[in-house]
Amino acid sequence: MRGMLWSISDLHLSFARPKPMDIFGSRWKNHPDRIAAAWRARVKPDDIVLLAGDTSWAMKLQDALVDLEWIAALPGRKIISRGNHDYWWSSERTNRVRRSMPPGIDILEASAIDLGDVVVCATRGWNAPETPGFQESADRPYYERELARLDRALVEAQRLAEGKRPIVVMIHFPPFAARRPTEFARRIAAAKASACVYGHLHRPEDWATATQGVVDGVYYQLTSCDYLGFGPVAVRGVRAAEG
Repeated sequence: MRGMLWSISDLHLSFARPKPMDIFGSRWKNHPDRIAAAWRARVKPDDIVLLAGDTSWAMKLQDALVDLEWIAALPGRKIISRGNHDYWWSSERTNRVRRSMPPGIDILEASAIDLGDVVVCATRGWNAPETPGFQESADRPYYERELARLDRALVEAQRLAEGKRPIVVMIHFPPFAARRPTEFARRIAAAKASACVYGHLHRPEDWATATQGVVDGVYYQLTSCDYLGFGPVAVRGVRAAEG
């Protein structure tokens, strides 16, 4: 990796079957144009952009590809992971999705990728038992499955990093509840990751209580695009791995 590492999530694109996002508030008006303008102003061709989920509203891969081609045309290499609204991408379709990606886009699902200076790994995550509204019967299976996927991603990242390079984790759901680490955050810290980017949060009241900065040695950043003002942000906390 020669350039900078950026992140932005929750683009919620819908070019094939438009779903205007300003129904969720005026701040979303013309949000793709605003994302593209900020992206082109900041990101250089040698840079890498991490997109931690909810990339497209599409229900089918064919429709999502319209959004992905739009992303591919923007500067830099892109690494995309899955969010809860990426219905076009189920875990069973990951290999097909990977084969369909436009040039310049890589996807991560319970896996890791070597970017040279850093190693990036990702999974979707889920609501944790500590999360308000957690439903034992409905959420527990997804929670357990995502913990297992995080474990696989972290093991692969540690193998690639060889204890010499920093690990960056992409996870869609916040790995905290009421500013306290969930099991997701505890496992991220135990793996000695350097940084973690996450999204999913869209309400100002949630932004105000979102965990950011260093916790247990990991630098956390909220990268939901509306929180960021619809422009990518530089990933912070990427440091050299310790012995």
